[in-house]
Amino acid sequence: MKNRLFLILCVAGTVLAVAGCKKDAPKNEQGGQGFPVQTVTVAASNVPQTSEYVATVKSRRSATLMPQVSGKLTAIGAHSGDHVKAGQLLMEIDPAQQRAAVESARATERQKKALFDYNRVEFERQQKLFDAGVTSRDAFDQARQSFENTQADYEAAVETRKTQEEQLGYFLIRAPFDGVVGDIPVHVGDYVSSSTVLTTVDENKDLEAYIYLPTERAAEARLGMDVELVDTTGALIEKTKVNFLSPEVDSQLQGVLVKAPVRASMDRVRTAQLVKARVIWRTVSLPTVPVLAIVRQGGQGFVYVVSEAHGMTVAHQVAVQLGDINGDQYSVVGGLKAGDKVVVSGTQFLVDGMPVIPLSGMGPGAGAGH
Repeated sequence: MKNRLFLILCVAGTVLAVAGCKKDAPKNEQGGQGFPVQTVTVAASNVPQTSEYVATVKSRRSATLMPQVSGKLTAIGAHSGDHVKAGQLLMEIDPAQQRAAVESARATERQKKALFDYNRVEFERQQKLFDAGVTSRDAFDQARQSFENTQADYEAAVETRKTQEEQLGYFLIRAPFDGVVGDIPVHVGDYVSSSTVLTTVDENKDLEAYIYLPTERAAEARLGMDVELVDTTGALIEKTKVNFLSPEVDSQLQGVLVKAPVRASMDRVRTAQLVKARVIWRTVSLPTVPVLAIVRQGGQGFVYVVSEAHGMTVAHQVAVQLGDINGDQYSVVGGLKAGDKVVVSGTQFLVDGMPVIPLSGMGPGAGAGH
């Protein structure tokens, strides 16, 4: 008897508890029960259609320094990354042998000049004697011939000396213009020749971003197209525009080269730096939804759209085709239209067709704890 009485009391308590829960449960606009959620109305926005590629920053003025003579490298007066001025000495190749050649040419020039000066005086003397009728035509012609021969020899010696001096300058490697020194793969004591790369000098201004577009999208490229350059952290470096479009496909990369000017300061970009180039193909009007509204199942994106069904407010699961993400908003290419109301809180608790109670004035996720 006592056990039966205890069982009746337990059942009665359970019924009262359920009745109390039903009394406190929220109701939707039609008076039925539902799960409280926050919703937002889908609006159309101007959404840029973009693609991201790796771009290389290059200088419009760049030089690869290679020696014009062979020899042992005796001095390196610069380091990678140095800022140098035009004409600044960067390296020196052992000039001893060439200096000897210059001195020999100078000595030959002095010898030729002495002989030339002597024959010039002799020619002038013979001309006066010939004009006075004192000497013969043969003597005068011989003096003139000797003068002209020694003059030609002297002039040839002068040109030889100049050539040797000019070649002596090849043993001094100087900066061709103001710029930044690149990698220096050689060392003091190395034997270098005309095929040896000594270093590079890049003028760190008038920079350009080299972007290779896939051939299948080349027809969409156009001059003036917007480009956003970002660093490896995703921070915006600058906004620029395409100012060059190659008329042909690069045979090695199988892409179409486009260029965009880079005007950022040297503390942001440098020559040969790799950056990300976000190419903006066009801007279109598309519905946008908060990231919080997206539910993913098996790689497919869904949202819960609030609608009226059988006198109740319910949330229907709708598959959507997502576009680019911009901040905390996804653009929606298909599945939604402007004016639809989507759920942005408690989506992990919803199922298709579940009754809901839209709330207003609540922050995202307000319904998660109900």
